[in-house]
Amino acid sequence: MHVVATAGHVDHGKSTLVRALTGMEPDRWAEERRRGMTIDLGFAWTALPSGATVAFVDVPGHERFVPNMLAGAGPVPAALLVVAADEGWMPQSAEHLAALDALGVRHGLLVVTRADLADPEPATVRARAEIGATSLGAVEAVAVSAVTGAGLDDLRAALDRLVARLPEPDRDAPVRLWIDRSFTIKGAGTVVTGTLGAGRLRTGDELELTGIPRPVRVRGLQALGVPADEVGAVARVAVNLRGVERAAVARGSALLSPGRFRATDLIDVRVHGEPVADLPATLMLHTGAAAVPVRVRPLGTDTARLRLGSALPLRIGDRALLRDSGRRYVAGGVTVLDVAPPGLSRRGAVAARATQLSGMDGTPDLAGELRRRLLARRADLAAMGVPGAGRAEVAAGWLADPRHWARLRERLAEEVTEYAREHPLEPGIPTEALRHLLGLPDRALVDALVGAPLTVRGGRVTAGASGVPPELVALVDAAFADLDGRPYAAPEAHRLAELGLGTRQLAAAARAELVVLVADQVILRAGAPERAAGVLARLPQPFTLSAARQALDTTRRVAVPLLQLLDSRGVTRRLPDDRRVLAATAG
Repeated sequence: MHVVATAGHVDHGKSTLVRALTGMEPDRWAEERRRGMTIDLGFAWTALPSGATVAFVDVPGHERFVPNMLAGAGPVPAALLVVAADEGWMPQSAEHLAALDALGVRHGLLVVTRADLADPEPATVRARAEIGATSLGAVEAVAVSAVTGAGLDDLRAALDRLVARLPEPDRDAPVRLWIDRSFTIKGAGTVVTGTLGAGRLRTGDELELTGIPRPVRVRGLQALGVPADEVGAVARVAVNLRGVERAAVARGSALLSPGRFRATDLIDVRVHGEPVADLPATLMLHTGAAAVPVRVRPLGTDTARLRLGSALPLRIGDRALLRDSGRRYVAGGVTVLDVAPPGLSRRGAVAARATQLSGMDGTPDLAGELRRRLLARRADLAAMGVPGAGRAEVAAGWLADPRHWARLRERLAEEVTEYAREHPLEPGIPTEALRHLLGLPDRALVDALVGAPLTVRGGRVTAGASGVPPELVALVDAAFADLDGRPYAAPEAHRLAELGLGTRQLAAAARAELVVLVADQVILRAGAPERAAGVLARLPQPFTLSAARQALDTTRRVAVPLLQLLDSRGVTRRLPDDRRVLAATAG
């Protein structure tokens, strides 16, 4: 299927032409048929001589209904620009063409209607000249009369040639279906319609619906009035949604593939049309079927920041249109350059941002985005429309600019060295402290930055392979040096104080697994409690505190808390008579 929107001045015969081509009535409202004027969007379709199917989105031509026209034309890849031979080029011909140009529509066909009432040549020449100066460029022209049928066969053949030139849609792309109509069917519930420009929809799909905090499920699909299990782009599609109230859906809402789009209310754009400095401060932004008010902040000669009245699921490279609804004219088109722009609070930030934007063209570019953002989650970039394939992650889910990553490694090493200098007895700098110092959003990035000779141990980063400061090792060795090799003897408190091993230093030694804190100011070498259990196992069971003290060749100051430590670990068990047994022999 192919989808084409009509465009042109009011009463130039757009609906009459669609009716003649399809045999279907595009005007849905009784008031439209009574007044002979299209007010809202109409839909009809037909088969072309090649067998291809073309669906028409018939738009209103009156200037009061331009927002409706834009909702229909916004998501459509091609246009049928209609000009009446007897009236020629008119104001809404110009505004509709300006809208198509602003949206970047590149495929179209000129149809000069009412050729039975006037010579079509003057209207054709003028229209071609106007169209040729826009994104549509040189277009084929066909003169027709919907009343006599003259030229309709030529038009069908021209439509065949038009749709054959349309780019192939990406049916593997994520879905973003802009909703242009919603209604309720008794027994089925809420139905929404739109033009599917990319991706594919299937019955049973779980999707996101803008404005709804929970996922929604596709209950049923129709394309051109025929039920379908699957519909691929490009297509006019009706989607029956399960469990969605009609009041929750409006024109401009969107159905989205889960997690693949970013809702944003702040975007940086390039403006095509009026100089940015001449734009009003407030305009309407039209994209897809949506229309939201925006506040315009000029940044450069042709770039601006737009603050949207409500968030929209936009991507880098999207085209949109700015319109002054008060004066009813198209102010220009925009290309979205950034959907997650940086703040501008620092002095000189606006000028720097303008310079940065001047080198961006709206083409999603992974290397460029990483240069600007330095670090980004792959999923966030994908939601912005930036492909992340081919780039290895620096940490789970994270991508980085290579130069920035190298600078972070250097800074990390400097911070580790500085911390070791200021805290010589600490077993390295805490990972969380490093995260804050480097301004990193995720602790996993710190771990990923650590490489030889740095190591991560116990939530700290150190320059030593063991993770233990040499100064601390030397002090602990000195504390035990005077104990004549007795493994269960503890240095006296005054000796610890002489060496500068206070509470903080002893805690650091314990974290470094140099010692075991048996009690306040009572330390043993690491592993001593485990070895003591082996000595006690050789005693007759049960054993007394005195027997344990003598077997371990230590003092009561050490033996009492050591046995209590072994009790707490379940190695020994204290009996009612204060004797103990090894837990393995108890019972």
